[in-house]
Amino acid sequence: MAVEIINFLILIICVLVGVAFVTLLERKVLGYIQIRKG
Repeated sequence: MAVEIINFLILIICVLVGVAFVTLLERKVLGYIQIRKG
């Protein structure tokens, strides 16, 4: 039971970190594109 909870928490943390990383990467790319156009 405890192992399943730990695996679930690890999965949630991985998803949150992935989303945060993608968001930061997207902002950097959008900023770079805007700088290039401007």
